[in-house]
Amino acid sequence: MPKGPGSAKRGIPTKEDFNAWYPAIVEIADLVDKRYPIKGMDVWKPYGWSAMGHIDTLVRTEMRNTDHDEYNFPLLVPHDLLDKENKLVQTLKMAREQGVDPSELRIEEEIGGFEKEVYWVKHAGEHDLDVPMFLRPTSETPMYTMFSLWIRSHADLPLKTFQIVNTFRYETKQTRSFIRVREIHFFEAHTAHADQSGADAQIDEDSDIVRRLLHDLCLPAIISRRPVWDTFPGAWYTNAVDAIMPNGRTLQIASYHHYRDQWARAFDITYEGADGSQSNCHQTTFGMSERLLGAVVGVHGDDAGLIMPPSIAPIQVVVMPVAAHLDEAVEPQASTIVERLKKSGIRARLDSRDMRPGAKHYDWEIKGVPLRIEIGPRDLSSDSFVMTLRTGGKDSHPIDVLEEIVSKSLEGVSTELRARSSNLMESKMAVLQSLPQKPSDLDEGMVYEVAFDGNDADAEKLEKSTNLTLLGDLLEPYEAPRICIITGKETLRRQHLARMY
Repeated sequence: MPKGPGSAKRGIPTKEDFNAWYPAIVEIADLVDKRYPIKGMDVWKPYGWSAMGHIDTLVRTEMRNTDHDEYNFPLLVPHDLLDKENKLVQTLKMAREQGVDPSELRIEEEIGGFEKEVYWVKHAGEHDLDVPMFLRPTSETPMYTMFSLWIRSHADLPLKTFQIVNTFRYETKQTRSFIRVREIHFFEAHTAHADQSGADAQIDEDSDIVRRLLHDLCLPAIISRRPVWDTFPGAWYTNAVDAIMPNGRTLQIASYHHYRDQWARAFDITYEGADGSQSNCHQTTFGMSERLLGAVVGVHGDDAGLIMPPSIAPIQVVVMPVAAHLDEAVEPQASTIVERLKKSGIRARLDSRDMRPGAKHYDWEIKGVPLRIEIGPRDLSSDSFVMTLRTGGKDSHPIDVLEEIVSKSLEGVSTELRARSSNLMESKMAVLQSLPQKPSDLDEGMVYEVAFDGNDADAEKLEKSTNLTLLGDLLEPYEAPRICIITGKETLRRQHLARMY
């Protein structure tokens, strides 16, 4: 149960009451200001925007290392292109539901689509637009319109693109900073390949990228292939990455889709092969958003505030002069330490504010700065400094090994966060071997692993019996057969049930 008010620090609810702690901490830690007069559109403050920027840097590094090129497409998309996307997606969805090839369908009636999910622009000044436009919810439509112009020959492939932009979706549910918003800081990679094997290889590469990013952010996650009914209708299949939050809910923080040649057919993306033949490309997409920062906040923070993984901490080390009024050499030495750390590539900040040390400690605890260094008259006399880790621990070190100690300590903080988050994930998971008599028999704060190899009707029975959502097939199946929870047959298919954000 949540602790009493006395356990709170500077207005921070205890994390045991996660639903109260999370929205409080994102503002108390100065990540965003939620008072902007449009629901779901927060104002990023410098500390939050800097943390998000460091996540973007990790992503850009991965993209450069895998030969993706960065583009920036227009924000506005004309209505007629949405019609084309609607027709494709709805046709594929109908074909999937009927179990037929999309080419067998003959659709005469107008197909509805995403009009209710986008923001429309229908006027320019006093003039009505001839063709209404909308703010991009994602970028398949504008990007693939251009792909059809850029790709002509097999020599143009593979085409590997990405962009980091804001996207807009009319979210009608309760908004929550970073987790469910209407203006989304969004990363998306779109690739085109000569054939399915090229797209298959891209999906494998995306999986490797995800694992490296999760390592940098100190986040464990469940990576699974979504069930057919939860796969984006425009995709052949979808792999999704779900972090487990402290309240036991899962948060989808990334997804990557294999499109085969379905979008290429709709947008006429063809190339001429070496033998002169014309073929449609095969495509993939890979998407992530500010939900990555939401997962970092939720998983790593504690009752005292944030704990930033060193890889994305806006400030990795804060240096505080102590009792500088007793020795005029204290503050210059603190400044020297900051400069030494900056030269070694570490993000360091001097805090020489005229306020009590305890108040400074609280400030940097709340912001989750990984390391705090204090230097005072005693440290000057012993050529040393005192360092405190945000994850716990305090010690004195010789000043001549400053850079080495700080570097090792930052890696130590990362290692500790990985261990803590892995322990959290394990504590929120259980194995479900038989159906409960009623859904309330299950713990609301748990994710359940199941052996499941049933059809759609079996899946519906499973979800109704538990009031949970099936995440899909784990990419690592069981090593030995298990008994399916519904059919009673042996299977290697390993899946999870969860409450999702």
